[in-house]
Amino acid sequence: MPKPVVVPYSVILLALLLVLPPMAVLAVLAVMGQIPILGALAGSAALLGLGLAALRLYRRDMADIADYIRLNAESDGPVPVPKDSSAPARALNAAVARLHRDWHQRNAHLLDRLETNDRILEALHDPLILLGAGRRVIRANTAARNLFGERMADRDLAATLRNPHLLGAVDTVLSGGASRIVEFSLPVPVERVFEARVKPFRRADPPKGAAAVDAAADDDFLIILTLHDITAIKRSEQMRADFVANASHELRTPLATLLGFIETLRGPARDDPEARDRFLGIMHEQSGRMSRLVNDLLSLSRIELDEHSPPTERADLARIARTAVALLELKAAGRRIKLTLSIPENLPAVIGDDDQLIQVLQNLIDNAIKYSREQTEVRIGLSLVEPAGGRRGARMVSVAVSDSGDGIARTHLPRLTERFYRVDAARARALGGTGLGLAIVKHIVNRHRGRLTIESEVGKGSTFTVHLPAAEENRETTDLPRVAGTSAA
Repeated sequence: MPKPVVVPYSVILLALLLVLPPMAVLAVLAVMGQIPILGALAGSAALLGLGLAALRLYRRDMADIADYIRLNAESDGPVPVPKDSSAPARALNAAVARLHRDWHQRNAHLLDRLETNDRILEALHDPLILLGAGRRVIRANTAARNLFGERMADRDLAATLRNPHLLGAVDTVLSGGASRIVEFSLPVPVERVFEARVKPFRRADPPKGAAAVDAAADDDFLIILTLHDITAIKRSEQMRADFVANASHELRTPLATLLGFIETLRGPARDDPEARDRFLGIMHEQSGRMSRLVNDLLSLSRIELDEHSPPTERADLARIARTAVALLELKAAGRRIKLTLSIPENLPAVIGDDDQLIQVLQNLIDNAIKYSREQTEVRIGLSLVEPAGGRRGARMVSVAVSDSGDGIARTHLPRLTERFYRVDAARARALGGTGLGLAIVKHIVNRHRGRLTIESEVGKGSTFTVHLPAAEENRETTDLPRVAGTSAA
């Protein structure tokens, strides 16, 4: 039901102002005797009534239009145009409805574009950070937050990244300098190399003729910092150099041996069947050593290339341990060594790569078999390690391989995982070792964000223990520290 229209004093005053000129004309005519006084009064009253009626209609239309605009402003959807308004009011309300509908469509389109841009920004594989004045982090995408933590926003970049070269490049660009490209490395959890691109960005062009202002103090001035992981490229370059250096050094001796025996077989031993058989046996042994060396070098290079990118799948360490023991049981039986495997019930899975974890256990058990005394025992034990001090999210699954060998002196322990490092080089070569087994173990464990510990006592044996993050408690493995520790009893 429409509200009654109340005529305020302002409307009456406006009506009087509108009808005063014709009323004045009527009064003059009445004074001059041109029309009767009663006729002038009646005409004046009629003019005043017509003015009030017109103003009431005008004010009602304005009130209807104002109410319609208010309803549109308060409503999220279309509001029907009132049919009881006058024709001019309905036309104006229809125009307001079209404007409101167009505004809603444009607003929805802009919101959709903003949401799409946000999703694209968050889905970027490379970390992207927006910086404002004072190196304040305005925004960081998912990749950046996963790399540096969730509490980056509204903090100085130096609280997250403390590399002086990168911070210097950011300060230079904030001061009005051109774009910069900087390389820097993050040492933990595994060393990674990044190429940082620091680019200035102005959200709005300053008005022409405006005074120059300091870019660092301008709210519309931003820094776009993008990080590109070039670890694989750098490691590939280093891998090629290391492979050539290591291969040339380690293959020199077996190649020289092969060439010497070949020359002997082609010369003095040409017609000596006994020498030929003996030399061919040695040549076969040296060829096998070179093949194992090349395979281990290639395997180590592949592992190092992916070391910065941790695995994400789940792995059953108990099943992997049973597989590794089954593969090496025959070799252990050849030296009359017993392999014993101990696995507790309800052992959780780990975050890991099945093939690489099998390689870790095979290398550790194979070493234990090689360096244990005959007719002894190699013990493989799995266990769940709870976090110390009641911390959450740090449960680890450990696998320990213990032998009954001669043990390793304390001075050798820190270097055991180096490439080609051997405590007893002659014995290691005689047993078919390449000097790369523990280096492969170390890099695989680093990739899994675990840790390797070595305990040894001369005359009693050694224990190599690998700790890996439990899958059920620690789905995010990228922030686990890398620890490769050694200890001696």
